[in-house]
Amino acid sequence: MVLLAVLIPLLMLGTVLALGRYEELLLPTEREEAVPLPPTSSPGPAGTPAPSP
Repeated sequence: MVLLAVLIPLLMLGTVLALGRYEELLLPTEREEAVPLPPTSSPGPAGTPAPSP
């Protein structure tokens, strides 16, 4: 029983770490996806401000 109490948490930790590595390989990071777009004209005005009460 003591052996199980030691081995099960270690196996679970190994599984979580392996799944984390698998996720990093499977999903691209935001840094890889980010492609800077060329600058365009400045945005238009935000509109008329709300009237003061």
